[in-house]
Amino acid sequence: MAARPYVFDESFPHPWQAQILPGRPLIAPARQYVYPLAMEEVELGALELLLRVQAGAAQVGMTFALGFADPALPHGLWSCPDPGQLCAVAGGYAYVVRADEPKQWMQVPYRPVTSVHPAVESGLLIFAGFHRLWALGSTGQAWETERLSWEGVRVTEVGGGQLHGFGWDMATDTEIPFRVNLRDGSHTGGSGPK
Repeated sequence: MAARPYVFDESFPHPWQAQILPGRPLIAPARQYVYPLAMEEVELGALELLLRVQAGAAQVGMTFALGFADPALPHGLWSCPDPGQLCAVAGGYAYVVRADEPKQWMQVPYRPVTSVHPAVESGLLIFAGFHRLWALGSTGQAWETERLSWEGVRVTEVGGGQLHGFGWDMATDTEIPFRVNLRDGSHTGGSGPK
């Protein structure tokens, strides 16, 4: 399988260093972590990282299972509002891991995540799914929106304490604009079953 294109977004400051590898290294680092833990899910298309928590520290290998092979889904690495965390996304499966304690991790509940948006001034990393948005803050989940779309959320702008985008409306087969308040996840506009 050819290497997938990836994103490496370091919008949030962080002390760790990471390198995305084109495949599993021939010689694995002494510490290797696999997400999720079920090995049978983690071969073809997995996202492979080498992580160094601080200068001079040993590298840690990380393997993240591919969610979906669709190249339109996000694939790469994002820094997080908590500088001790990193977010790896492999084919729409998003994993948030403590860099200094890789056994502490969670998976973002959307499968798949369709896009990832840093909102640095608001201290949030925002994940879009087909129907809603989910925000990660420095202490964990900050909020989740109500339904914004029947099937398909498109984010167009993040800034000034707001997120703008469109949600598809089944009745009219058009996109309806919405605006989300980044402080609490409340929104106006959008479409979806009530």
